[in-house]
Amino acid sequence: MPEFHVAVGDTATFTKTVSESDVYLFSGITGDLAPNHVDADYMAKTSYGRRIAHGALLVGFMSNTSTQIVAQSREAAETAVSLGYDRIRFLKPVFIGDTVTVRYEVAEIQTDKNRSISDIQVTNQDGDLVAVAKHILKWVPNENA
Repeated sequence: MPEFHVAVGDTATFTKTVSESDVYLFSGITGDLAPNHVDADYMAKTSYGRRIAHGALLVGFMSNTSTQIVAQSREAAETAVSLGYDRIRFLKPVFIGDTVTVRYEVAEIQTDKNRSISDIQVTNQDGDLVAVAKHILKWVPNENA
């Protein structure tokens, strides 16, 4: 049986301190100006006490690790494309100033569907699990290969 592009257990990580500019730029790009993200006075009155980063920003960080896995993959006449993220859960808030680490690990290979499925865990600087997801990559044959 030929070797697949990635193997179960392949991993990638990405660490980033979430800055105020990250949150404001993401708000501007997406148009998501919810007070949870941009209004310090509003959030000071909540149980969170301060602004929280967008969950979708964390998904962007997850995408970074997916790109790393593809870059590490075995050369092939196929292009990896994301079929999406399943079971995304934001377990704890990520605050401006938190440092998050995304760990992406290939968990399953579906050779019959030409897919890989990976587990993603995001932790903060205290080691708390703040988000999880599953990611599906489809390996699509190149027409010119």
